[in-house]
Amino acid sequence: METNLKPQRSVIKRILDYLWPIVGLIAVFASGWLLYRSFEGEAVGPQVWADLKAITPRQYGLAAVSTIIAYAALAWYDRIALLHLGIRDISWVFISLCSFTTYALSHNIGASVFSGAMVRYRAYSTKGLTTAQVAILVALCSFTFVLGTLLLSGLVLIFEPEQLKRLRGILPEVLTHRSTARIVGFGCLAFVGVYIFGSILRLRPLRIGSFRLEYPRPEITARQLVAAPMELLGAAGIIYFALPEIGNPGFFVVLGVFLASFSAALVSNAPGGLGIFELIFIHGMPSVPKFQVLTALLVFRIFYLLIPLAFAIIVVLIFENRRLAQVLRDRQQGEPG
Repeated sequence: METNLKPQRSVIKRILDYLWPIVGLIAVFASGWLLYRSFEGEAVGPQVWADLKAITPRQYGLAAVSTIIAYAALAWYDRIALLHLGIRDISWVFISLCSFTTYALSHNIGASVFSGAMVRYRAYSTKGLTTAQVAILVALCSFTFVLGTLLLSGLVLIFEPEQLKRLRGILPEVLTHRSTARIVGFGCLAFVGVYIFGSILRLRPLRIGSFRLEYPRPEITARQLVAAPMELLGAAGIIYFALPEIGNPGFFVVLGVFLASFSAALVSNAPGGLGIFELIFIHGMPSVPKFQVLTALLVFRIFYLLIPLAFAIIVVLIFENRRLAQVLRDRQQGEPG
């Protein structure tokens, strides 16, 4: 029976490999059309440019600091995963460059299209890591992000259950109730609690279908619970500081809307979450003029996505050029005189 299922699973996997990118592109076009309808007939370019000029140097500076905090936390993701593997001899500089390049590319191209495994393998294989070790590293980094999202989402929904009301019209009506929000919040924190509990007691891996959850050592879990929220708080901070002070709904509101829109953008598989992220965020901030929200999201894309992407491409080119030069030197040394 098992032998008959394996080819079927392989076919399904191949179909999904082609299907998800198509779904992502459809999501981009659909959300883009809805955004176009939202701003139809209005002078978007001049208004956004005026709002960009209205952002003070102090606000831009704080947005830049928030970006650095977010990417520093992402580098910590890799460091935590390496510690889980028992690897301590790789420098912080190398880890930071590898992590920065990986996330700058995957954030822009799309998580499932470019998961980061390729970049990480190319880099970490030079430090002696095997394919299996890189796979574990990628999985743990991804789970660290999920853990942070669940932790912060749970706290937001418990202490500010009204947040889900902002997504009426996008979420089913039953999910936007105050009581439902709190139930979902407690569910998120319960999952985090089970993970902490399993880590402390060193329980056997949790299996749910094909999903397998390995409990790391408590000191690894503790680092995850700091690094992941730090990254998300930094990313949300970029938008918060780019919004005008007058009418700003507060960081807690911005964080809640950010978690919802950023998660939806990742699940959609749209390249860079383009359109989906903006559509949900604007919908979730009805009290702020939509042009100012759009401007803040543009600042987010510039600081968190586009500038890192430009530097990441340079890092990749330098790295690959050095690897090519090393291969050529090795060949020349191997040739008989």
